[in-house]
Amino acid sequence: MRLSRLIAQRPWRLAALAGAGVAATATAVHCHQGYVNGSAAGKGEGSDSANGKRLLLGVPKKGRMHTTIIEMLNGSGFNYKRPERLDIAHCTDIPVSIVFLPAADIATYVAEGNVDLGITGEDIVAESGSTVNVLMELGFGKCRLSVQAPTDAHITDPRQLAGKRIVTSFPSLTEAFFKRFETPETGTTNIKCISGSVEAACGLGLADGIVDLVETGTTMRAAGLEEVSTVLSTQCVLIANPSTEHKEMVEVIRRRLAGFLTASRFVMITYNVHRATLKQATSITPGKRSPSIMSLEDTNWVAVSALVEKKRAANIMDQLESIGATDILTTQLHSSRMGD
Repeated sequence: MRLSRLIAQRPWRLAALAGAGVAATATAVHCHQGYVNGSAAGKGEGSDSANGKRLLLGVPKKGRMHTTIIEMLNGSGFNYKRPERLDIAHCTDIPVSIVFLPAADIATYVAEGNVDLGITGEDIVAESGSTVNVLMELGFGKCRLSVQAPTDAHITDPRQLAGKRIVTSFPSLTEAFFKRFETPETGTTNIKCISGSVEAACGLGLADGIVDLVETGTTMRAAGLEEVSTVLSTQCVLIANPSTEHKEMVEVIRRRLAGFLTASRFVMITYNVHRATLKQATSITPGKRSPSIMSLEDTNWVAVSALVEKKRAANIMDQLESIGATDILTTQLHSSRMGD
């Protein structure tokens, strides 16, 4: 069901989405019909001439992924202003509107066609069972969905928890995981779903173990728990509705995000090196495809430019200096287009 039909049939859901009554209703209707501030998007910048509508991109409205995602959108050139108390914002340069949603609902909204694209965690996509296209892994929000148990219980294998009480916010994944270990002797695992403070369940006597996300493990250890097994490794992903009408714009957005992520991982290193050690130097800086080499007025020397991973840049500069390279500089990248 498209968002415009959802608005017409379920106004209470729009209120939850935008949180601003009648004004929000008008905003969201205009958003999907291609109208911004009372004028057709097809008549100005950011128009979608194919169908006069705007692509809807769902992103988390809060939570652990929100800030990083907003920084990524801003760095990728999404120019928008989010009105106060509204959970929808229109981009000014492309026909895209950003809808701020609960992270746990984004996969379902994308699968049902309420929004065209979404950014959320792989764990949420898997838990929802939604049919979506995963366009790219975004490389942040990495954590594990893990089976955890009290440290003093000395549980080392998830089989020891089969048939017992498990509390989680991921009931579908948890049920599928423990089903593999259930036997007639253990019986069915008793899985209880709660939405928050899962790590407190064992201490309160509500559970024998939990299934919850682990990033650094600080919260887990503070609750007296230890990791028993990993159910799923997860990170943020860009997902799309398989039947979206905005195929070309989906690819534009994918390339923008890929370009920003590449720029955030690499820096450009430039240096001068004697031709006698050029082969050694380029083995240190092979570049993403190959380094760029330019002759200098001094024919015995060349200038080399190459992309290197940001996290390895200092070490690479040390190696270059040790073989006699000079004038070594690194340059920060803001964005890129490298055929990602």
